[in-house]
Amino acid sequence: MKTCAREPGGQGRKAAFTMIGLLLVSAGSLHGAPECRVVPQPGNRASFVIGDIERLGWHFGPGYPRPFFYPFKSPLGTSLTRMGHPGAPDHDHHRSIWFAHADVAGNNFWTDGTEARIRQKQWLVYGDGEKEAVMAVRLAWYDGEGRELMEQELVAAFVEDSQLGCQLELQSRFVPAGETLELGKTNFGFLAVRMAKEFSGHFGGGVISDSEGRTGEKEIFGKRARWIDYSGPHSPEKKVQEGITYFDHPSNPRYPTYWHLREDGWMGASFGLKEAFLLKRGEPLQLRYLLLGHARPVARKSLDDLAAAFGERPAFEVTKSTRPHRHFEVRRVPVAPRSEPSSKP
Repeated sequence: MKTCAREPGGQGRKAAFTMIGLLLVSAGSLHGAPECRVVPQPGNRASFVIGDIERLGWHFGPGYPRPFFYPFKSPLGTSLTRMGHPGAPDHDHHRSIWFAHADVAGNNFWTDGTEARIRQKQWLVYGDGEKEAVMAVRLAWYDGEGRELMEQELVAAFVEDSQLGCQLELQSRFVPAGETLELGKTNFGFLAVRMAKEFSGHFGGGVISDSEGRTGEKEIFGKRARWIDYSGPHSPEKKVQEGITYFDHPSNPRYPTYWHLREDGWMGASFGLKEAFLLKRGEPLQLRYLLLGHARPVARKSLDDLAAAFGERPAFEVTKSTRPHRHFEVRRVPVAPRSEPSSKP
C-alpha cells in the first residue's frame, strides 16, 4: 500500500505542511482518484480511505446521541478502538473516539441518559489528496428542549506516516449561540478515546505512559502531560505492540492538559478538570489534538519529536470557496500568538 506522508525534520517538516496546505485547496481538481480520500457512505457515515482500504470511519446519524469515529485502524489493519466498555453496560456512550462534555450550561452531553444531543448540521468539505484526506463539518450542541447552545466546527485530517503510523489530527472551534456559555468544572470533556479491549491494562496487556516518564493510571491520572500513550500486544500470539499516542497542542488553553484515564482502556484530555471555562461569542475556543495510531513500539524521542512537529503545524481554516461547484475550502494558516482566554465564569 502506498503511504501518504512522511514526517520530515527541521525545515523540511515546515515545507511539507506548507505543501499540504496547498494540496488541501487544490486536491479537488486532481484527475483520477487521489490516494487519500474521504468517501461519503450510506447510513450517515463517511470513510477515510487510503488506496481502497477504509482506515477511519465517521458516524453522524440521528440514531446516536452524538457523532463518533469508528473504526480507527493501525497500519496493520488492527482496530485500535472499540464501541463501548468491555465489562460495563452502563458505558455504551464510550463510542471509540468522540467529542462530549458533562456540563455545558448544566446540560450533560457525556452520558446517554439525558436529552442533550450533538448533531451534524452540515458537511463543509470532503478533501482528497495525495498527502492527506481532510473533512470539515459543522456540529451543533442542543439542550433537552432542542435549543442550540453552541456550534462546533470540526476539521479532521488523516495522514499515513510510513515511519510512525497513521495520524488523525482534530481541530475544533467552539462558538456559543448566545453571548456567553459556561463550560462547567468536570473530568469529562472534550475528546475521549476508548481503546480496544486487547490494549487496555485490565482486560488486555496494555500499558499507559506519558511524556513525563510516568506509567500507569495511579501515576498519570489528573496529572499534566504533553502526550500520553496507551499501547500493548494485540494478541499473545502476535506479540505486536500497537496502540495510540494522544497529543495535546501548545496553542490550547491550559496546555499541557490534565489527563483523565483508566486502566480499563479509556483516556481523555480533561479540559475542565480543575476549573470551569466561560466561552464568549467574540472569543471562540479552539482545541487541537493529534492521535497517532502505531503498529510497533515508538521511542520516547520519536514521540517528543512528533509533539514538537505538531506544535509547529499551521492550524486549519475553513473559508467560502471561490471555485465552481464548491462551497467551502480548507487550508492551513500560520498560528497567531495566543492570548489566554478567560477561564473562569
